Amino acid sequence: MTEYQGWFQERQVERTLKALRKNNFDAEFVPKPPDAAGEIFKRIPEEATVGIGGSMTLSQIGFFDEAKKHPIKLLHPFASGLSPEEGLQIRREVLLADVFITGTNAVTEDGKLINIDGTGNRVGAMIFGPKKVILVCGVNKIVKDLAEAHRRAQEWAAPMNAKRLGIKTPCVETGVCADCDSPQRICNIYTIIAKKPLRTDFTVLLVGEPLGF
Repeated sequence: MTEYQGWFQERQVERTLKALRKNNFDAEFVPKPPDAAGEIFKRIPEEATVGIGGSMTLSQIGFFDEAKKHPIKLLHPFASGLSPEEGLQIRREVLLADVFITGTNAVTEDGKLINIDGTGNRVGAMIFGPKKVILVCGVNKIVKDLAEAHRRAQEWAAPMNAKRLGIKTPCVETGVCADCDSPQRICNIYTIIAKKPLRTDFTVLLVGEPLGF
């Protein structure tokens, strides 16, 4: 990254943090991915029940390795070896967790969080249920406005997530988003969190490197 790119990114992050705080989110900048996991666990009480949403970002920052060092009950609906029924039950339990940790598809420079879900468990828990939400976001997820956020989530993130999940949708074949009728379509629920939900303690950690899709 050149000094000019670094300057531009710093200004973009500053605008976004200021807007998130204006929208009542607790918003902090974390320069390096390995530091993000530590920042998460500073905000989690011992013995807390902690649920997660599907997120590549959590793996990239070393969240799961760090979680093993702390006395928490981790609700991990995507852990290997679970049956579909077991995974679904844990998704429901996550909605009543003390803390919910996830990523996001996009965050706008005016402080809004935009996401697309297939089932809704991730966006549902972001909005209401867990007492505290901690959202981790790489700087690559920052966009100008809602129109750009929508394009990023649907035309960029969704096809790659569909490929990662090994599902059968047209975008997995073509790499191009289509308004499909596939039974395995993951673009079913679109959410915009414009300001912090009233009854949820909500922290956004912006990490100074690209993370996730």
